[in-house]
This record gives sequence, structure tokens and C-alpha cells, in this order.
Amino acid sequence: MSTTVSPLAPKRYPKMPEIPGVRIATAEAGIKYKGRTDLMVMVFDEGTEVAGVFTRSKCPSAPVDFCRQNLPGGKARVLVVNSGNANAFTGKKGREATALEAKAAAAAAGCKENEVFLASTGVIGEPLAADKFSHLLGDLVKRAEPGAWKEAAQAIMTTDTYPKYLTAKADLGGVEITINGIAKGAGMIAPDMATMLSFVATDAPIAAPVLQDMLSKGTAKTFNAVTVDSDTSTSDTLLLFATGKAAERGAPRITDPKDPRLGAFRRALNRILKQLALQVVRDGEGARKMIEVNVTGAKAARSAKRIALSIANSPLVKTAVAGEDANWGRVVMAVGKAGEPADRDLLTIWFGEHRVAHQGERDPDYSEEAVSAYMKRDDIVITVDLGLGRGKATVWTCDLTKEYVAINGDYRS
Repeated sequence: MSTTVSPLAPKRYPKMPEIPGVRIATAEAGIKYKGRTDLMVMVFDEGTEVAGVFTRSKCPSAPVDFCRQNLPGGKARVLVVNSGNANAFTGKKGREATALEAKAAAAAAGCKENEVFLASTGVIGEPLAADKFSHLLGDLVKRAEPGAWKEAAQAIMTTDTYPKYLTAKADLGGVEITINGIAKGAGMIAPDMATMLSFVATDAPIAAPVLQDMLSKGTAKTFNAVTVDSDTSTSDTLLLFATGKAAERGAPRITDPKDPRLGAFRRALNRILKQLALQVVRDGEGARKMIEVNVTGAKAARSAKRIALSIANSPLVKTAVAGEDANWGRVVMAVGKAGEPADRDLLTIWFGEHRVAHQGERDPDYSEEAVSAYMKRDDIVITVDLGLGRGKATVWTCDLTKEYVAINGDYRS
């Protein structure tokens, strides 16, 4: 957790409402950090349903394996998250730590172990001493309270410079329901997924398979469309919990993903996922600028996404933006190396509203002065049209600065 807040941090934070059926508590367990919270517990009332999306890394953490094992049950009563140690690449010791943690959490919440969800974030390869904090879980569950969303977001931070939390309202069958979300992430961010950790909760009465359908679809253009450094974490976990408490106020229980009453909820959920994902990018390690990459005119949407990620992940494009240099030649390079259909002589590139390249050469109206002035902004938009078809995609990234190297050069020390 940095002492210097990113210049791209939100200027205002929302006041987080309570979600009926959710209580939260945090503690200083001293796992790695001193003088700050690093342990968070979220307790759910009986009947809470859950959905999840996880990293596609072939070296997933022990908590990811544990969550995947419990997810088919569709029920959740308690979530335990620690920061400072990822419990990843820890072998048998990692599995033993999750087992110990799950047993303690189940006892504390008075539930079955398959209703427990775990997440860890921090250093990879260090065994997690779960016995150092598992005894705290009973007290945490007892003193958990509904309003501690900001505190929850702070407790799960690692190299983040600010907590990430959002709320939204939506109509479900004529009843107003609430969605709250928190996230953490600043480095080792790349599809698929790209959030490190994110936890979203709602009081809507929605069945687990419907939650899963919405979450899986919702990540495609949100958490799976952001990248800080092209590095996919071992620990990425996005969980969505629905307590169903709004049923007491007349909200209908939704059991079919095609139910037309879901429209407003789906839009609100996707909005929260996108804004949390963008907050992660805006807090990219050492980031000074946010970059939106739009690719249009590709042969197919998948092709457009690959080209957009090739641009967004290029260290040369990212350092050019950091240096406020309108070096569109690096964008041409990134398009060319993506391995997707492209025609040099049909390519058009914009930086913001400034067309810099057209029909395979520099735009005749190109003005270095005007484009250089644009590059001084906090938010930069790069648009590429391939002129080949109707495929399009948008991804978000940040610039690559000296601070990124400094943060990651001594991350373990």
C-alpha cells in the first residue's frame, strides 16, 4: 500500500449503503504489513447464493482452488480475505492453510465448510501461516457490522494507493435493490481475469445459476478488458453474493437468466464491474495516465480484442504515453505484431480526435503541436480502424513509468 495516492484516483467516494444480510469486519493480523488492517471477513445470512469467476492462470493459488471446489454448491455464509500473502505456489502447505482457515471460518460463522469462500493476495511462494490469524475469525464474525464497506476495501489492498468501492441501485420487479462492490489491484493485471480480487453483494433474490450467467458475461467487457502489465495473477477472484433479502420487500425471485425483469439489474451490475475494473487500471502501479484503446474495422470481434491488447500491452506504446510523446509509429508496430488480419494501406489511427495516420502514411493534416498538447491529458484515447470488417473492441490500460519499476523492483523486501 503506497503512501502516495495515484493522481488518477477518484475525486469523490460514494457513501456506501448497507446490504441487508451482509455484515463486515476487519483486523490487523500482521501477516506482512504493520500498522494497517490486512484481514477482512464478510458474513452472509442463511440463504445467500454465490457466483464466481477466477484466474485462467495454470498456476492458481490454493484459495482459488478452494473456491472453485465450493462454487457448485451455490451457497455462501462467510468470506475471509487476507492481504500481504497470496498463498500461491505453496504446495501442500497452501492446501493445509486453506483447510485450517476454512475450518475456523465455518466454526465462527456456524456453517458448513462448503459455504466458506477464501481469497488471499500478496507475495507468491511464501507459506501462509493461517494459524497466526484463524483464531481471530470468531471475534471478527461476532463484531461484523453492515456498514464497513470502505474498511473492507482498505483491508484487501496491497500496492494499491487507494481503496476501490462503489454502489448502485436497480429496479427488480418494481422493488429497488442495492448492489455494492469492492476491488483491489494495481499490478500483475491482465486478462483473464484482471482484477486481482473483487467482491460484489446485492440483496436481490437471484438464483446462483442466474448470477453465474450474468457474472460470466459481465466480465468480458469489464475485468477481462483491462490490463496494466500483461501479467495474469495466480489469485484473481471475482465473487458475486445475493442475500435475497429484497424478497421481504416484494422483489421477485429470479431463476431464469432470460427473465425480462433482470434488465435493469444486469445493467447496474455491469456498470459496477466496469467502474471497479477502471479504478484498478487508474491505480496501475506508478500510473500517471489512463489509456483507452479502441479497435474498429477488424475481421472479427476476437481479432479486434487481440489487436487492442497488443497495443495496450506494448511497453513502447505505454512508455510513449508516459513521456507524452505522440509516437503513433509504435501503435503501427503493435498492430502489425498482433498476428491478426491487418492491411497497412487501410490503417487509420487517431489520438483523441486527432487523426495521425491514414491510408498507410502520416495524415496530411497532422500537427505535432496539437497532438503533443493532447498527450498532456490524464486520459488518452487511441483509436485504430483496420478497414477490414465490422469487428470492434475496447480495452483499458495505463502508462508505464519509472515508478512501476521501482515498486516491483523491491516488492518482496
